[in-house]
Amino acid sequence: MQPTATVLVYSDDSHTREQVRLAAGRRPAPDVPPVSFVECATPAAVLSELDKGGIDVCVFDGESTPMGGMGLCRQIKDEIYECPPVLLLMGRPQDAWLATWSRAEAAVTLPVEPVEFASALASLLRTRKLQSV
Repeated sequence: MQPTATVLVYSDDSHTREQVRLAAGRRPAPDVPPVSFVECATPAAVLSELDKGGIDVCVFDGESTPMGGMGLCRQIKDEIYECPPVLLLMGRPQDAWLATWSRAEAAVTLPVEPVEFASALASLLRTRKLQSV
């Protein structure tokens, strides 16, 4: 049985979480493992899942409320030892500077565009795989 990569998806909007799952599919690229998803609608749930371990990549919705994904990203980068890479979903391309401020490894704009999203996710999964080797 082939190992899977675990992707944590944070958004207060179930539709956005669904877009992420559909865009990634079972495997975002042929050279990365199949993915499974852990969905979180609150920052507390994200922190709880990260504390458990086993998350390979996080996808955070920058437009979530009450805490946006950018602020949450910056927080986990300070608080989580060996924090997994983060892919941010931004409302506008002009928010790229905020993605940099948050220390996210990658960012794409909403609504989720499947090819762009899958490519960005696969890139982070490759990076994570190389770090664990």
